[in-house]
Amino acid sequence: MAWRLMPLLLLLAWAATVCSARDRSSLLNVCMDAKHHKTKPGPEDKLHDQCSPWRKNACCSVNTSQELHKDTSRLYNFNWDHCRKMEPACKRHFIQDTCLYECSPNLGPWIRQVDQSWRKERFLDVPLCKEDCQHWWEDCRTSYTCKSNWHQGWEWTSGVNKCPAGATCRTFESYFPTPAALCEGLWSHSYKVSNYSRGSGRCIQMWFDPAQGNPNEEVAKFYAEAMNAGAMPQWTGALLLSLALMLQLSG
Repeated sequence: MAWRLMPLLLLLAWAATVCSARDRSSLLNVCMDAKHHKTKPGPEDKLHDQCSPWRKNACCSVNTSQELHKDTSRLYNFNWDHCRKMEPACKRHFIQDTCLYECSPNLGPWIRQVDQSWRKERFLDVPLCKEDCQHWWEDCRTSYTCKSNWHQGWEWTSGVNKCPAGATCRTFESYFPTPAALCEGLWSHSYKVSNYSRGSGRCIQMWFDPAQGNPNEEVAKFYAEAMNAGAMPQWTGALLLSLALMLQLSG
């Protein structure tokens, strides 16, 4: 009887291969389902200023790239200067962070579904290169804020974020005593500080030279392959177990 199951085993092996390949491809070169993202990445030759590294392949539009450079943009009505004027050296990191969020097609391995009114997906625990986090913290430590988590808890009655009642404006270093506290806590763990350095192929770079290519493509591919290597669809595992039992009974 075992030989009669051989076609089914071959079909199962083929189906598992196809499923794995589909899963892997869905993690690469994709855009999040969020407020301002394009449905598919593609060229955007006129991306503005700090978003320009993604010109060859972007999830953001030209208009989005222009808006996010403003102190209070219409994208989210978020004011960086909610305590006092943010220092330019600090603000450039927040602009770059937003460019990565809006424009990068290389965050697929970390995209997660969310139930929020303004987006259906976010990224979680993106392995940010340690230098990018360190420099972000160093350049912002003397700027001011009133919160350690910028995802929630703001006063929005005016239409723009303001510090909630009772919150005190203090230096970033007071709210974020370490680089990890800033990069991981600021946006509810969108990032996780990596032990890897820029150029390692194992961490996402917020900053890169487009003339040298986008290094995050290699990083996304590495993590997508690692995730798919250890992932077997539940139905595949259950069917394999059933077939194994049938083979034992027929033997």
